[in-house]
Amino acid sequence: MRLTLDVDSEVPIYQQIRDQIVTAIAAGELAAEAPLPSTRQLGADLMINFHTVNKAYDLLRREGFIRVNRKSGAVVRRDPDSGPPDPGVADAWQERLRTLLAEAVAHGIPAAEVLDRTGGVLDAFTAERSTT
Repeated sequence: MRLTLDVDSEVPIYQQIRDQIVTAIAAGELAAEAPLPSTRQLGADLMINFHTVNKAYDLLRREGFIRVNRKSGAVVRRDPDSGPPDPGVADAWQERLRTLLAEAVAHGIPAAEVLDRTGGVLDAFTAERSTT
């Protein structure tokens, strides 16, 4: 997994880290039990404060993507193909989806285009997972 940060982006750095790790999990680049670098190591590698990485890891932990153990460090919690999600995950995801779809509607993106782009993204993850 390779992380790339855009320091000029309006998206906070911790959110960029979180989003790229979630994408790597979805694409099959990070499987269940895959270790993540320590917050200090990733901070040094990215030349950012380790507290920023800690914030990203804490968000990932709260969302159920990783688990953090003082001895073993941060590891991916589950593989997307490992069965149904934990209870409540789909409901929480739907709330975030609602906001994203509201943005598309507010910008005037036609429903057919939203569905087409959504299908394209899902197909891309499926294709990426089958090649890893």
